[in-house]
Amino acid sequence: MNRTSIRRWTCALALLAALGSPSLFAQLETRAAHDARLQWWRDARFGLFIHWGLYAVPAGEWNGKTNYGEWIRNNAHIPLPVYDKFLSQFNPVKFNADEWVRMAKAAGMKYIVITSKHHDGFALFNSQVSDFDVMATPFKRDILKELAEACRKAGGIRLCFYHSIMDWHHPDYLPRRDWETDRPAAGANFDRYIQYMKAQLKELITSYGPLGVLWFDGEWENTWTEAYGRDLYRYVRGLQPDIIINNRVGASRSGMEGFSQDKESAGDFGTPEQTIPATGVPGLDWETCMTMNDNWGYNSRDKAFKPVRTMLRMLADIASKGGNYLLNVGPTAEGVFPPESVERLREIGAWMAVNGESIYGTQSSPFKKLDWGRSTQKAIEGGARLYLHVFDWPADGRLVVPGIFNAPKKAYLLSDAKKSALSVARQEDSLIISLPAAAPDANDSVVVLDVAGKIDVAKQPVPDAALVR
Repeated sequence: MNRTSIRRWTCALALLAALGSPSLFAQLETRAAHDARLQWWRDARFGLFIHWGLYAVPAGEWNGKTNYGEWIRNNAHIPLPVYDKFLSQFNPVKFNADEWVRMAKAAGMKYIVITSKHHDGFALFNSQVSDFDVMATPFKRDILKELAEACRKAGGIRLCFYHSIMDWHHPDYLPRRDWETDRPAAGANFDRYIQYMKAQLKELITSYGPLGVLWFDGEWENTWTEAYGRDLYRYVRGLQPDIIINNRVGASRSGMEGFSQDKESAGDFGTPEQTIPATGVPGLDWETCMTMNDNWGYNSRDKAFKPVRTMLRMLADIASKGGNYLLNVGPTAEGVFPPESVERLREIGAWMAVNGESIYGTQSSPFKKLDWGRSTQKAIEGGARLYLHVFDWPADGRLVVPGIFNAPKKAYLLSDAKKSALSVARQEDSLIISLPAAAPDANDSVVVLDVAGKIDVAKQPVPDAALVR
């Protein structure tokens, strides 16, 4: 952005109303109102993350190295004038918002989080306060507007925006990269940058219809503080009171584990990245974001895609611990999902079409550890419904549900449209469910077990963290 552009958005800043000083977030709403605001997100359990921008043009390759992703400008030390040339090369003529939304919905995802602006500062929307946006490319179409319209047409899926606090392009953002000797910091004003960021956020929040989530990132540099985060949280909620905001709006996140160290920090949910907590976190909302391969942004050489089995078991594991799963796709510069991602979304969707009931609207497992898989649950009239996600089908046909004292009412395979009853017997403090010889699904077969009364299970030791197979 040049100084002329700064004058453009400075005029817009006069329209931004001051929200006052930060206060404790408990004062913003009652617990009941907080729970009501987050209910759709808690029920959704599964969303699509999309990292897309100018970094798709080099497709992970620079000066003979091929291991870059969305951080390519920083990691490959690309000077700003050179990086800006990608503007003239970004022309995703194969982009089809309706198709993207269709694939997400068919995969069983309930919301989409897309990068409105990543760390490189490039905006995927028509920003009135910046020249470094999609309208400066040959494409000249507002991608976020088209996605918003596609979500509204499709129904049943919410649009959400990722927005980077860090900005390697804006002249007022500090600190500079330590390798940028050609960009002196003299004259930069970080508070002026914050006003610019707020102006862009106002565009996003007021121009694309109701949003589900505003997903911040890039908050870890020492220029950003918890006070800034609290102010920004209040600002965004002031524009759209029902929006949900992640904890990266503040500055107290504990690394990739994703949880805030300050109990009064800004944000509505924790953000574990590329990791799943070993156990659930009672009383805290959280969402694991995960790549399908090794990069968030598109890398044409990166073929290390996770098997569908791994991703389905991660989904069950996360839901069993009371979390959400945000699974990433990095589209190409042409505007299409990589074929490996398309195929995995299709296969995940086939499983969700049969077993989605065991994910959506569920609560965390009452069991600390199940050797054969995971469990989710829902309340039903007169009792509870357990969804037993069986990863390792028992060779002897006996599924042992340990340490449960409730009386069984009925058990059946979720994939069985007739809900034919499975035999259930008690053996001391365990229930034994008799299963057919073959698993309905080699990745994750779901057994439904209805029990009477409030769930009553024996206390178990907390398990060590383990990789979901």
